[in-house]
Amino acid sequence: MGLVPERLFEVDSDVPDLSGAVLLHHFDGFMDAGSAGSTLVTHLLETTEHRIVARFDIDDLLDYRARRPTMTFATDRWEAYDTPELVVHLLHDTDGTPFLLMTGPEPDRRWEAVVAAVRALVERWGVRLTAGFHGIPMGVPHTRKLSVISHATRPELVTEKSPFNRVQVPGHLSALLELRLGEAGHDAMGFAACVPHYLAQATYPTAALALLEALTTSTGLVIPAASLHKSAKRTDAEINRQVAESTEATQLVEELERQHDAVTDTSENLLVSEGEPLPSADELGAELERFLAKQQPDH
Repeated sequence: MGLVPERLFEVDSDVPDLSGAVLLHHFDGFMDAGSAGSTLVTHLLETTEHRIVARFDIDDLLDYRARRPTMTFATDRWEAYDTPELVVHLLHDTDGTPFLLMTGPEPDRRWEAVVAAVRALVERWGVRLTAGFHGIPMGVPHTRKLSVISHATRPELVTEKSPFNRVQVPGHLSALLELRLGEAGHDAMGFAACVPHYLAQATYPTAALALLEALTTSTGLVIPAASLHKSAKRTDAEINRQVAESTEATQLVEELERQHDAVTDTSENLLVSEGEPLPSADELGAELERFLAKQQPDH
């Protein structure tokens, strides 16, 4: 039985001409250090006009028992159900340029079918570029400029090369989507913000801001960033305050800085410092993460 991608989604009847638009995507469930990707999604939806133009039939795509949606119980009855949604939003940037944002939980099943469905939308709407984004934990200090790795289906699209050579990692839908779109002749790329891994479990707005800057540079979209700048400044100040209160934490950050600078100066892999008599990034990061976790204020 042949695959019919269009059966996986419904599209609004009044979608305008989107020829040449950009499609951004971020799926919840895979790695997102510092909540970089999810924070950027929230920022995009809060700062731009938007509406949903396509909805995926998610009921057959999720393992509900593995990721149980939230339900609200009020006194003597069930009041609400947090329905999972995999949707495509139509947004407009500051200049009025339309672009698309696909968000929702990463499907547990039928990845190839979902990818085929997204490709159908890309071709139906004339999308010129598809781009994903998320955060990854790295052995880097928060006191240095946060790097964003880019990868793409064509070398000309890559803006910041990866420090990795050839590695095998767990698959995720965004990566498969980029791969399959490239195989079909469509431009696609992805961005990964390198988040200090002692901040991987926190919300780190600086990483979302770095992703936004990388996306706007590559796509030409004009997205306001003032609120992200404000959040990043406030969070960075709190991190610096916590570190400054401990001699041990300060020393750990300084060691990470030395390791980072040594690697940068010699243009070596960010995760390797051959011959350097320094503690490993994992050891330093784990120690600092434990310290910061103890310092988190009660909410």
